[in-house]
Amino acid sequence: MPIDLHEKYRLTRIINGNGKMTKLAGAVVPPEILEQVNESMQHFFNIDELQARAGEVIVRATGAEAGCVTACTAAGIALSVAATMTGKDPGKVSQIPDTSGMKSEVVLQKGHAVNFGAPITQMVRLAGAKPIEVGTVNGASEHDIRHAIGHNTAAVLFTVSHHTTRFGSVPLKRVVEIAHEQGLPVIVDGAAQSFLIREIVATGADLVICSGHKYLSGTTAGIVCGKKDLVDAVYAQNRGIGRPMKVGKEGIVGVMASLEHRMSTDVDAWGAEQDRKMGVVIDRLSGIDGVSLSVDPDPNSNPFSRARVSIDTGASGLSAQAVCAAMADDDPSISLRGHHTDEGYFNVDTIEMTDDEVGLTCDRLEAILRGSEGEKAAVMEAYGKRQ
Repeated sequence: MPIDLHEKYRLTRIINGNGKMTKLAGAVVPPEILEQVNESMQHFFNIDELQARAGEVIVRATGAEAGCVTACTAAGIALSVAATMTGKDPGKVSQIPDTSGMKSEVVLQKGHAVNFGAPITQMVRLAGAKPIEVGTVNGASEHDIRHAIGHNTAAVLFTVSHHTTRFGSVPLKRVVEIAHEQGLPVIVDGAAQSFLIREIVATGADLVICSGHKYLSGTTAGIVCGKKDLVDAVYAQNRGIGRPMKVGKEGIVGVMASLEHRMSTDVDAWGAEQDRKMGVVIDRLSGIDGVSLSVDPDPNSNPFSRARVSIDTGASGLSAQAVCAAMADDDPSISLRGHHTDEGYFNVDTIEMTDDEVGLTCDRLEAILRGSEGEKAAVMEAYGKRQ
């Protein structure tokens, strides 16, 4: 008989209209992946051998020279930074985060110094390195990057994310060329970019990191792929600062199974299914006074879009922030993508939603958005001032 964890541990039931979020426990793991992970839990393995076999799968899936599995993307960033400072030298691996005698500066564009739940610059500092931010929040130039590179530079860091500034940054391909002219490696944080990982690797980036549990829908883990000498140096950190970030067999096998699942997936058909569910939201919420609907393509060109729901407070009597808060404060709690509520809109991400969940979400949104003046005033009173 299935165990009801929500009942057993008094947990909030959640419908995820927000996306592949760590705060919502990642992704629902498909049966094809879960079967292999469950099987792995019944056996012992030589972890080094298991990692080596995972590396073979990563190479097939990404086109990189080599790969390994980490505890998560954030761990992969910290360990990749460490690898560029220590190489495979066991003495240096043991020494960090004390970087005395090592090149220890990591250059990144200021518009890429994101917070994904923690600052990416903190992941750099965890390895003992010093982040050097260049440019401004809305722009950096090639000469900014060149000027920041010096005798103490260990690597250049690049972020591919919806969190970064959307214009004004030097593109990845050019950053790789500039760094390589100086003999420096480029690390790419591509946490949610598993659909694009082959393209990112093809730019010549030296270490590329992505999540194994976001759009790959595996167990919690990170994937590091790239140049073999540097991937080997990343793995060497398991004898140093990587020890408290170690990944278990369930994470490693989850990556292997999720990459194999992705390689067998018809991505175009998958994307069409996501568009179908998103279209239901657009259709259901059309024609409501003070509400406008549009489609937001993924900002990094991944093969899916999200429904944008824009709220005209004057015409509707509601704010985007209040609607999101009200949707979350119910049973089940419906978590919507509220990154831009201060700009007057939120998104509905239907990727992790079943048709029934899409329907319930639309029912609840309609009830709020089509409410009477008194009902809307009550929503604003209860939720309009929440942060």
